[in-house]
Amino acid sequence: MPPKIAHIALKSDVILAPMAGITDLPFRRLVARFGAGLVVSEMVASQEMMQGGALARARADLGLDLAATSVQLIGRDPYWMAEAARFVADNGAQIIDINMGCPAKRVTQTGGFGACGSALMREPDLALAICAAVVGAVQVPVTLKMRLGWDEASPNAPQIARMAEGAGIAMVAVHGRTRQQFYKGTANWAAIAPVKQAVTIPVIANGDIICADTARAALAASGADGVMIGRGAQGCPWVLAQIAAQLAGAPVPLAPEGAALADMVLGHYQAMLGHYGRDLGLRVARKHLGWYLDRAGRPDAREAVLTQTDPAAVMNLVKEALMDGPDPVAEVAA
Repeated sequence: MPPKIAHIALKSDVILAPMAGITDLPFRRLVARFGAGLVVSEMVASQEMMQGGALARARADLGLDLAATSVQLIGRDPYWMAEAARFVADNGAQIIDINMGCPAKRVTQTGGFGACGSALMREPDLALAICAAVVGAVQVPVTLKMRLGWDEASPNAPQIARMAEGAGIAMVAVHGRTRQQFYKGTANWAAIAPVKQAVTIPVIANGDIICADTARAALAASGADGVMIGRGAQGCPWVLAQIAAQLAGAPVPLAPEGAALADMVLGHYQAMLGHYGRDLGLRVARKHLGWYLDRAGRPDAREAVLTQTDPAAVMNLVKEALMDGPDPVAEVAA
């Protein structure tokens, strides 16, 4: 049975992970359309959003009224985290997520975002204060995403999860790596099990989950209540719905191919151009188009598509590549 976040029952136990520069509004809408238990926004810097005059833009970027969506906030000041939470909740966010998992240096080091993300796992008292402040500021459920710990010597995820639950956090997602591992090696799903044993709220396993087999393995090793898909969704926004169906023993929806795939990709491309504007949209779209072409077996079309600067020409090239199917020479070479 899919987990519940406080009073909110998720449609499935497969959740889209927040990914900076990827899980923007057009991509989240697409994943949600195929079917996902929950989609989570890119991280939003709380103090910068509230002080930088970006509130109107935040309303447009976050899609706060989108069903089955969560807005992820990042920061280390409980006051600004609470203020940002109050703002997004007042504007329609159904769930708020606190980022204590990002390993990027610009996030974890002093300066830039200012020693937050997974750096907060080295400051349990501050982590607790942030959780309590955000929970106290809003009426919607608040969740937490973190890692196993800062490094192998400090696997304190169970401790922080227990403290977070005491502060009113409604769900915890754990990436099965420490911050110092970044994305190297393999995710340790078994190390998430102590987190599950430490709390009564739902626990979600994250890291290296790309298909039904890895989802089943992660659930078995961790005892978690669901899984979170990140990089596995790049170029295949339908995969969450497929994994959810396989876990539930339900009929598996087919991945779009040929004309259906081309229509979906072009729709996503147009949505990105509309969301960001022509110039920025062209740049943002390149990574997504590259993933789609790779997944479709057309890496040979990458250079032509990704170096083209005219949107109409890009659309024609993408349609031609996806309608034609995999290049036989590329397949033989592979």
